[in-house]
Amino acid sequence: MVNKVILIGNLGKDPEIRVLENGAKVARFSVATNENYKDRDGNWQTLTEWHDVVAWRSQADKAEQTLKKGFPVYVEGKLTTRTWQDQDGNNRRTTEVVANYVRSLAKSNEGSSYPSNPMPDANDEPPFGNTSSPTPQHAPVEEAADDDLPF
Repeated sequence: MVNKVILIGNLGKDPEIRVLENGAKVARFSVATNENYKDRDGNWQTLTEWHDVVAWRSQADKAEQTLKKGFPVYVEGKLTTRTWQDQDGNNRRTTEVVANYVRSLAKSNEGSSYPSNPMPDANDEPPFGNTSSPTPQHAPVEEAADDDLPF
């Protein structure tokens, strides 16, 4: 089974940072992604989807230091759902992305463009809960010959 989310979007507001009683830091922020399509009349439409993101510990530190409202961001993580009761006693439920990896895609002050590869690499910290080894390198995918296609 796989539970993996990759988002590239823009921050809706500055990350909200909290430090829990046990000293763990948590960052919460929203990311907007856009989908563009043509409607029946041939006019371009934009559909914006908002995603709630939670980052813990070192990723919360990174979010606090590098992310600001409107900045483009790359987020890798997993979907989680939690339930709670609101102040009126109603059961509530929300789905969030728990970030294993966060990287700002904003241009630096020196005027350079986006990082050449926003995805995690061997120099980055391993995802939360996996401290044994860096991300494994995958073998290249071989392309299928046209004759092998099932259609």
